[in-house]
Amino acid sequence: MALKITVIGTGYLGATHAAAMAELGFEVLALDVAKEKIDALRAGRAPMYEPGLEELLRRHVSGIEGSSGRLRVTMDWAEIADFGDVHFVCVNTPQKQGEYACDMSYVESAMDSLAKHLGKAALVVGKSTVPVGSADRLAARLAELAPAGGEVELAWNPEFLREGFAVEDTLHPDRIVVGVRSERAERLLREVYASPIAEGTPFVVADFATAELVKTSANSFLATKISFINAMAEVCEAAGGDVATLAEALGHDERIGRKFLRAGIGFGGGCLPKDIRAFMARAGELGADQALTFLREVDSVNMRRRGHMVDMAREAVGGESFLGKRVAVLGATFKPDSDDVRDSPALNVAGQIHLQGGQVTVYDPKGMDNARLVFPTLGYATSALEAVRGADVVLHLTEWREFRDLDPAELGAVASVRTVLDGRNVLDPARWRDAGWTYRAMGRPNA
Repeated sequence: MALKITVIGTGYLGATHAAAMAELGFEVLALDVAKEKIDALRAGRAPMYEPGLEELLRRHVSGIEGSSGRLRVTMDWAEIADFGDVHFVCVNTPQKQGEYACDMSYVESAMDSLAKHLGKAALVVGKSTVPVGSADRLAARLAELAPAGGEVELAWNPEFLREGFAVEDTLHPDRIVVGVRSERAERLLREVYASPIAEGTPFVVADFATAELVKTSANSFLATKISFINAMAEVCEAAGGDVATLAEALGHDERIGRKFLRAGIGFGGGCLPKDIRAFMARAGELGADQALTFLREVDSVNMRRRGHMVDMAREAVGGESFLGKRVAVLGATFKPDSDDVRDSPALNVAGQIHLQGGQVTVYDPKGMDNARLVFPTLGYATSALEAVRGADVVLHLTEWREFRDLDPAELGAVASVRTVLDGRNVLDPARWRDAGWTYRAMGRPNA
């Protein structure tokens, strides 16, 4: 008999995982406690902008004309427990208010709510990013609360989704990591992921602690690499070097590689910043805080880049104040191909300049609605051209392809001053300078 899958939590991770499981041929039942999310999914609407996700939902959500009907949604915990053989827990683990530590309350609540209804053998699979040691504790809690007792097992299966590529990363992952305690749990997860395994995706079997550490370790490594090249940008500015050429030279070393070596205003989003801080907090609880002290500097370098971009913008408009100056900001999301503005460096820079008296106008292809919720007092334009109109300086802060393809001459015709600060080091300096713009970027010569 084919496995039946449930997905608990239908945010970014859960909605993507549920749709992908249906695409792989499983009958899927997804649960959320927020009615507005359930209503949106029933209509085939994704909870956020993610390329390809709404098409996948409409292909499988029950009740939509022409769909496979393999994906249904509910708010009933008893229905979820009765339906599923494998239950994926995909709820959020945000940073605690005023602390570095991870807020486990959503995961704990979901596990407790599910466990109370588990009267038959089942595998519960955590996909949320949690502090190492959480799975041990949650496994004991499941066994204690579930009517089926020891027939309910826990496994940990961290997600490695990249926003903008989440559908592809779920259907064709670069690796699958599972933390399991029994052959049965491993067998069930091999069955769930049979399609990508058949395509050659590595399937890594680990213990609970190692599986939990993989995601936080990966994010910490990526954050370190980004902050390293940004630290080198600071040195290049002091020494007169070019960080773009430096990064190119480093990237040819196969031990280092080219990815994540583009200097700029740093990383943001809902994962990297909070994950490295939670990792530091957990290391402290384990008595291993000295092992991760370097992450404090990684975080510090990253946050410093935002202030540096504000300083560059202030210098570009005269060096003393933003008062009376019009600033165009291209980009609000923390990365392209997403509408996510959580801890966005672009929006942070825009907000800082606004608070210092600048007249800031923002344009982003997908993030405008979310940006307005965070910074309603900023100005918002309907296009890049409108954002740049009358600007004394233009800040390029999110590397959307739309911005790389802009015509500098067309923008120059409406700007008050042709000065562009490339906070992502992806615009073509020669192209902009040929159109009469003063082009500046972090860690690169001014001419």
